[in-house]
Amino acid sequence: MIRRVVLFLIGVFLALILNLLQIQRNVTLFPPDVIASIFSSAWWVPPCYGTASAVIGLLYPCTDRHLGETHTFKREWSSVMRCVAVFVGINHASAKVDFDNNIQLCLTLDTLSIGLRWTFNRSRSGFGLGVGIAFLATLVTQLLVYNGVYQYTSPDFLYVHSWLPCIYFTGGIKMGIIG
Repeated sequence: MIRRVVLFLIGVFLALILNLLQIQRNVTLFPPDVIASIFSSAWWVPPCYGTASAVIGLLYPCTDRHLGETHTFKREWSSVMRCVAVFVGINHASAKVDFDNNIQLCLTLDTLSIGLRWTFNRSRSGFGLGVGIAFLATLVTQLLVYNGVYQYTSPDFLYVHSWLPCIYFTGGIKMGIIG
């Protein structure tokens, strides 16, 4: 139970920080009546990210155990914190770095995502779950944007940015390592 609560709180904390960054750079736009909190975020975003973080953080070790994956990399806290720092850097780059077009940004984030996975999680289950999480989370995001819950300023891939699956992939890897 403690692990679930800690994973949930980590997800909520990161959602508040990273969503605020996306809103400040006008990458994500919410309707004016939705943003009424001190953190300038929709009320439902942190609980959703917290719940997803807890599920992913608990799913990774269970899948690894089920598939008999052994971790050749140590899971000490310094490695976990480095992974979180790289994830925050990748997310920050998606909002702050100005590229000529989204294809360059997408290719850069693809490379960074693969580098994060290669550095911190080389397991087959980690790759499979990362891809699955990226697909499912992007699909849910597309449905939310399509239904007008929020929007992106300049979507280039079915209502969202083409680099969004990279962020979800690295977020899944990060929460799996924390879990």
